[in-house]
Amino acid sequence: MLAQLATVDWLAPKFLVLYVFFASMMYVHLRGRVRHRFYRQLTDHSTFMAPYNALMYMFSAVPNKPYVDVSQFPELKPLAENWKTIRDEALKLFDQGHIRAAAGYTDLGFNSFFRRGWKRFYVKWYDAPLPSAEALCPKTVALVQSIKNVNGAMFALLPPGGDLGKHRDPFAGSLRYHLGLVTPNSDSCKIWVDGEPYYWRDGEAVMFDETFIHWAENKSDVTRLILFCDVERPLKSRIMAKINHWFEATAIRASQTENAPGDQIGVLNRIFSVAYYLRLPGKALKKKSRFAYYATKWLIVAGILYLLLR
Repeated sequence: MLAQLATVDWLAPKFLVLYVFFASMMYVHLRGRVRHRFYRQLTDHSTFMAPYNALMYMFSAVPNKPYVDVSQFPELKPLAENWKTIRDEALKLFDQGHIRAAAGYTDLGFNSFFRRGWKRFYVKWYDAPLPSAEALCPKTVALVQSIKNVNGAMFALLPPGGDLGKHRDPFAGSLRYHLGLVTPNSDSCKIWVDGEPYYWRDGEAVMFDETFIHWAENKSDVTRLILFCDVERPLKSRIMAKINHWFEATAIRASQTENAPGDQIGVLNRIFSVAYYLRLPGKALKKKSRFAYYATKWLIVAGILYLLLR
């Protein structure tokens, strides 16, 4: 075995690619004060996006900090200035039952949140507004569409007692904007980004980098309702900005899903709706024996690495 390792050309291109990937993964893992356990980070979706995200951080025109001063985005002011108009449409959607979990396994990005009480209604997702949104909340659609760098928008609901566990979003080409619409207006309903808390308030906005580990809770008796937007990250390089536009228009747009029949479902969510059922045997194994589940998981990972590097 040692003799075989001694004959390996560790400077071969396939290893250089691996080194870049591993260095990017370690940067993502060590970035910030709050971290996943290392074994979780290895298979977290943010690891697979690490090389791309490292470029986003390198060329970011705003500070690489958990929270970004929303005043650096004056084009977003119309949203906060019209928060009551947006709130009224959101409440009407809520009363009519349109803010809800996905009907099936067609929301790859937020599927795990639904078990924790979180619900949503998409306004747009890296494309034109959803037909259902144009019909049901036209004023919000018009406001969102008037701002070029808002790539995605939705109403997001967190019920009393609801919480979202620690996670980091996989894509660093955007920043996350929250505008309070209906909140408890108290410290009992909050989000932590890299361990720093923010308390939602009606009519107030916050901007943060969702690729830092963040989590949320609502310990009040009021249902929290916000406008949730993905805002394009400003970049110093025009070339990197064009690359980011292309990636958004392909990979991120492919994760589009529906509010109601008639809305388009992206190819990634169509794949996820099938792949989820293929995961069910794994979930059953995990429930029966965590040791067997993780042993199998790491054997598969080791096998993939061997095939890539042999």
